[in-house]
Amino acid sequence: MTLWWLAPLVVLVSILLTGALRRYALAKSIIDIPNARSSHVVPTPRGGGVAIVLAFIAATCLLGLSGMVDSSTVLALVGAGGLVAVIGFMDDHGHIAARWRLLGHFAAAAWGLFWIDGLPPLHVFGWQLDLGLVGSVLAAVYLVWMLNLYNFMDGIDGLASIEAICACLGACLLYWLSGFASLIVLPLVLAAAVAGFLFWNFPPARIFMGDAGSGFLGIILGLLSLQGAWASSQLFWCWLILLGVFIVDATFTLIRRLARGDKVYEAHRSHGYQFASRRYGKHLPVTLGVAALNLFWLLPVALCVMLLNVDGFLALLIAYAPLVGLALFYKAGSIE
Repeated sequence: MTLWWLAPLVVLVSILLTGALRRYALAKSIIDIPNARSSHVVPTPRGGGVAIVLAFIAATCLLGLSGMVDSSTVLALVGAGGLVAVIGFMDDHGHIAARWRLLGHFAAAAWGLFWIDGLPPLHVFGWQLDLGLVGSVLAAVYLVWMLNLYNFMDGIDGLASIEAICACLGACLLYWLSGFASLIVLPLVLAAAVAGFLFWNFPPARIFMGDAGSGFLGIILGLLSLQGAWASSQLFWCWLILLGVFIVDATFTLIRRLARGDKVYEAHRSHGYQFASRRYGKHLPVTLGVAALNLFWLLPVALCVMLLNVDGFLALLIAYAPLVGLALFYKAGSIE
């Protein structure tokens, strides 16, 4: 089995699974009904992200059996991602109290960190930062935030899919150009699984991802960034740069809502991308705008880190500066 044969197969499997899940959701009336907090106006089936989960986990297990991915990485991704997806699936079909969801998320993060050996030493402005046990705790918080922010940012058609595909393919390019080609397989397979789902989710969406898919993507992307960090500290900063649109919008919005005293666990429509979609009256311009930001701004900055040896943390600050400006422009975190 070769990587180039596997990726197209994953795309096809994901397309077929998403179509089957759409029929199941329609038959069982698993429908997202628009309300005052929604960014859509048409009732739409949800839960299609399970196709991403199943396609990626199956491919990862095959890669493990073939020896292309080591067993520790397989256990980290399948165990942590699977647990988050199960929690999300249960929440999609009913309701799980926030405290139990959070406990499950931290358990998944701990599992993943155990198998990938936690947070590696990072380089910041030329200094090596080895945080030891404190670093592992911070890494767990990072993973839990990543999976939740991805859930928060999955609010308009195609956005979460486009972000994941851009970040994964960008990482593949960085790995290839910087001599880490052995790391390409997992982000490429994840991009393939998401691309199959995007066939059904591209604006106007025929099915939504749901918490199972968005949370799964968040923690898998977080774990892939830590896998990259073990190969090179610079790669960790590159992953954070590539995911900058989601990280900045979600974090900026959360900080403003916390400062205002809002109940941050309640649903809302105050993310920057949500204000933008209402301003333009459509989801497509915002989704394509995020793709353009990823391709023409964040990817070139990340390439400078790996090819020109620009300090990763400095590049992160440079990459995020205009994103913060956009968050301010679109009033992220403001009262609706």
